[in-house]
Order: sequence, then structure tokens, then C-alpha cells
Amino acid sequence: MGSHPDVRKSVTPQGVEHHESARLLRDLVAIPSVNPMGRPLQGPDIYEHRVTDYLEAFFRNLGVAYERQTLAPLRDNIVARFDPPDAPTHALMFEAHQDTVPTDGMTIDPFGARIDGGRLYGRGSCDVKGGLAAMLTAFARLVRERPDVPTRVYMACSVDEEHGFGGAALLTRSEMIARRDLPLSAVVAEPTELNIVTSHKGAVRWDLATKGRSCHSSRPELGVNAVYRMADLLPLVERYAAELRASRRHPTLGPPTLSVGRIDGGLSVNTVPDRCVVGVDRRLLPGEDPDAALADFVACLKRAAPEGVEWECSAPWLSAPALDSAGSEEIAGRLGRAVDGRWPWPACRRWCSAPATSPGRTPPTSRSRSTRSSRRRRSCSGWRVRRKRANHRGTEAQRRQTQR
Repeated sequence: MGSHPDVRKSVTPQGVEHHESARLLRDLVAIPSVNPMGRPLQGPDIYEHRVTDYLEAFFRNLGVAYERQTLAPLRDNIVARFDPPDAPTHALMFEAHQDTVPTDGMTIDPFGARIDGGRLYGRGSCDVKGGLAAMLTAFARLVRERPDVPTRVYMACSVDEEHGFGGAALLTRSEMIARRDLPLSAVVAEPTELNIVTSHKGAVRWDLATKGRSCHSSRPELGVNAVYRMADLLPLVERYAAELRASRRHPTLGPPTLSVGRIDGGLSVNTVPDRCVVGVDRRLLPGEDPDAALADFVACLKRAAPEGVEWECSAPWLSAPALDSAGSEEIAGRLGRAVDGRWPWPACRRWCSAPATSPGRTPPTSRSRSTRSSRRRRSCSGWRVRRKRANHRGTEAQRRQTQR
């Protein structure tokens, strides 16, 4: 991974103007904050601590109250607060994540932050350091100008959004935000070209495994091939997915879905495998319970699986409910009028961690998992997601396949 300059000395929020969002973006992109996403990655570019230190210096120079929340070593959320001149009547949280996906396959310096033709290139320039830079600029302007509006504003910068979204869950326990003395809405930065997204699918993921008996491949009849046993089950899974998709539709999110996204089995080609595992991704509609979705899948396989096929489902290793747009009308309408008055706003059929951090909801869960291949999971975090994904000038150097 590429080298990067020490840019902390350039933190001067008192002088931030509109064009300074570009400078902030260059600074942020130049600081690696790679999320290993369950892989055994090591090196100076891993984790978010350098960006967190930059943000702490930014908030300290700005003269606002802030706090750091430790999720794990080298992985801290940081939250700052702006208090208006008069007593506030409500609160608004800006939220953006600090981490990026790894730099595999990039053909440019991931942290070069090169500007060419009005575009900034580098890892995270689009997702989501551009949105973070825009929010920091707005936050600094609020502090500098202190407008006479009765709104307390939080600037929350979370970690581990790209894989486990543990930072988003931790935000719900922030001592600064948890005062809960005011109604709280949130705007969450993700690249949607200024479309205001107020609902999206949830997700629950688990592993389906078949059991076999290992032996040498020269005498396969002495063993039980777990890959063949999985081949017996996958047509049933595919049929279940088709029936699920046809069962109902949300007016904006479409149907619930299920997909098998990876498969792993065996130790070597000359050994009959005793275990085969597939990863199952189930997308949820508002009102669906993640545990109930898994239970329904298990019940279907129990009814349909051929006799003699040994199989099991793991507990969910990622679980978060869907987000309904109910309750977001006021903040979404105000955002729409501030942007360009567009209505209606689209729903998101993908998934992010935002709904799971809403008041009254169960925090999202994700178990740490090491895998042989990188799995891309994108999410965004927020409170009551009254969320708008911020637009910005930064763009990724290349489009990458995303598992959202």
C-alpha cells in the first residue's frame, strides 16, 4: 500500500470556507484507514486511528467538545458537539464513517489524492471521505458563524462501517449523544447523488454446512462427499429463494430475497471433503425479524432435504433489521427543500446499519470472521435514519463490485 504524508499540521478549521472541503478531502484520502474486513491484513495502512487523530486535532482546533469511543485497539469513534447560542429545542447528527475497503486491484496510488479534471482520485474519495469532508465543512461553518437556530448538532465519525459496523452500534452508547434530552434526527453520508434515502432492506447472514466423511480420492466410495451433499441441497435453496421472492412486495423496496454468495469445501483435490459451507444472504423488508427469517429457512430445509444428508445452519453472523420511512417525513422534507425540492425520494434495496442504531431498535450484531476471500459489505450508520447521503466532488479511482 502507498505511502502518505503527515497532514495533521494542515488542520485549520477556523479558516474553512466552501472550497476547503476539497482540502479536507485531500487530507483525509491521503491518510490510510483500511478496514481489513475479516482478512489477516497487516501493515501501517490498517485501521482508522490516523484519521481519528486528524479529526481530534480538527475538533480541538475548532474549540468544540468532543469524545472518543474505543471499539477495539486503534479503532475509535469520535463525536463532536455544537451548542447553539440559545437553548436548543432539537438535535441533529451528521454521521460518516472513517474506514475504507482494502486497496486490492487499484492501479493508482490509493492515497495519492490526485486531482485531475475536477475529480479527486484515491481510496475512499467517494465512499465516504467526500461526504465526511462536506459534513466537516458544514460543521465548522456552524461553529464559526453560530447562527441563531435552536439546534444542537453532533458530528459523529464512526469506525468499522465497511465490515462489522461495530462503530455504529457503539454510537448509541455515546455519553455525549446519549443525553437524549432532545428529539434527535440524523443525516448519514453515503454517495447517492443527493438522493434522500429514507428506507432500505435489512440483512441477516448465516452459513449452511453439510457434513461428510473424509478419505483418499483413490477410494472415494469409502467416504461421504460433503460437496455432493451440498449439491443435493442447493436446488432446494434456489427454489426457496424463488418462492420467497414471489411471496410479497414492498411498494418501494421490492420483494424479500435470499442468495448464496460463496461456497467452500475440502482441503485438497485428492481428499474427499468432509465439510462444505455456503454463505447465505437474506434481505429483509420492514417488519421482518432476522431470527424469524432464519427459522423459516431452516424449517423449509427440514421438510425438503433428502434423507441421509447431514446439514446444519450456523447462528447469524450478521443481523440488522430493515428501515421503514415512517417517522422521517419532517427531516426528509426539510432536506429536500434545502437540496432541490425533489420528491419522492428513492428507497434503497441494499442494506446499511442505520436502522439498527435507531432508538428502540436492537443494535446490529456481527461476529468477527476470518475468510479465505474478501467479502465486501457496505453499510451506513445513523440514528432514526432520517438519512441523506451527502453528495461531494470526490470519486473512486475505479468502480468495484460491492456486496451490499
